Amino acid sequence: MALIGNGAQGEFQALAFHHVLGISELRVYDVDAAATDKLVANLAGMPGLRIVRCGSTAEAVRGADIVTTVTADKTNATILTPDMIEPGMHINGVGGDCPGKTELHRGVLEQASVFVEFEPQTRIEGDLQQMPADFAVTELWQVLSGNATGRTSATQVTVFDSVGFALEDYSALRLLRDCAAELGLGERIALIPDLADPKDLFGHLMAGATPMRRAA
Repeated sequence: MALIGNGAQGEFQALAFHHVLGISELRVYDVDAAATDKLVANLAGMPGLRIVRCGSTAEAVRGADIVTTVTADKTNATILTPDMIEPGMHINGVGGDCPGKTELHRGVLEQASVFVEFEPQTRIEGDLQQMPADFAVTELWQVLSGNATGRTSATQVTVFDSVGFALEDYSALRLLRDCAAELGLGERIALIPDLADPKDLFGHLMAGATPMRRAA
């Protein structure tokens, strides 16, 4: 997987794909080299995860099965362009989260099947804001319920235009709270922590935790 943008969300994206989908190689790039330094240091020793530093977005994306963009620049950016897209690639556009902020060239959306959380919100805040009102998308619940089809072929390009959906976040947090209470795990922490480095949320959470060990 290519991970473009190595700031506050970077480690969490990497670990989620590693543990849930078995991603073993992570190709990383950020315009801020210090952000990549932070991510590489935080994930050092993670068993089964190989991290490759790249010198550009194009280098990181080349040959990747999955591309996740998590950039923070509040502009209509074009982090991914159509020439970078390969058959069968899946793209998670995570950084677009407000009007006037995008990551994907509209040509990327035009050649892909696009999936969203909540269409009305995504048309305002996501990369979808670039597209006409009749541009077809599919909400994820439709795929999960069997009412719509997800990937239809090995060569199909798919995009998840993720903007974050408050009800989804709230439901996930309630589930985590309930599971933690049932299992007697966890501790109460500040909802908005006081961070020495706002880009290093993972490092803040891991402070004092048992270091990750390499596989034997």
